[in-house]
Amino acid sequence: MNKPETTTNEIITLFEKYGNEDYDGEPVSQTSHMIQCAMQAMAEGGDMELILGAFLHDVGHLLRHEHAVEEMGGLGAVNHEGIGGEYLRRKGFTERVCAMVEKHVDAKRYLVATDPGYKNKLSEASWQTLNMWQGGPMSDAEAALFKQHPYFDDIIKVRLWDEGGKDHDMVMLPLGHFRNLINEYLKERN
Repeated sequence: MNKPETTTNEIITLFEKYGNEDYDGEPVSQTSHMIQCAMQAMAEGGDMELILGAFLHDVGHLLRHEHAVEEMGGLGAVNHEGIGGEYLRRKGFTERVCAMVEKHVDAKRYLVATDPGYKNKLSEASWQTLNMWQGGPMSDAEAALFKQHPYFDDIIKVRLWDEGGKDHDMVMLPLGHFRNLINEYLKERN
């Protein structure tokens, strides 16, 4: 297993190096978006893993700068969710956290298929990526299977916070707050 401080520093360095870039067609930066999602988890009384799942759900977009990955026409990395989930798994995060990261795009596909009003909550960039690179709405069979995922409720929460994490005027917690959370979490896991 990785040393908690080393892994924490590696993750925060990704945010420091790449997180201030535009969030691929959205009105906020990558870092702002992910902090806003985590703050929503905190406001709703989420536990440490739920907060970290919300905070790290788009880490794959930051990782694309370190690895050669296919781009979604200027709207982020193809399979950013899978890239992020696998990265966190290798770094010692629980399967619950990794599932929230890995499945948040599936949650978008699920919600568009099952909630008639949900697609109206998607930004133009999110709608484009859904239809051009992420498989579009789930079929009934896909949705039924997805609903059986052991972390379904957590994954859906992260997805809903994802849609709400795009306020360019929000006052946010500093990145250092999440450095401490990640480090504390990883120390408990060792």
